[in-house]
Amino acid sequence: MVQFRRGRHRIHEKHYLLDFDLKSREEAKKMAGKSVTWKSPAGKVISGKISDAHGNKGIVRAIFERGLPGQAITTEIEIHDAEKSEKKELKGAKK
Repeated sequence: MVQFRRGRHRIHEKHYLLDFDLKSREEAKKMAGKSVTWKSPAGKVISGKISDAHGNKGIVRAIFERGLPGQAITTEIEIHDAEKSEKKELKGAKK
């Protein structure tokens, strides 16, 4: 996790820039649609989804379901396939 998505006057608390050591924008665009999760030191899990590439050097933008704390910067993020996350959502909707 690199930083919040931000502008000159505003920080988007739910939007984060993530670095997965990708080399180009094309590789980053292939990651769009995958789900990601962040786990706090206390064990709380917050999930999000990669929306698109950010810039030309392989950084991606992810939108989380709720804002992450500042301590999340420079921590590890887990990537999941989009197919698995869709199945989880469907199971939750049936109940």
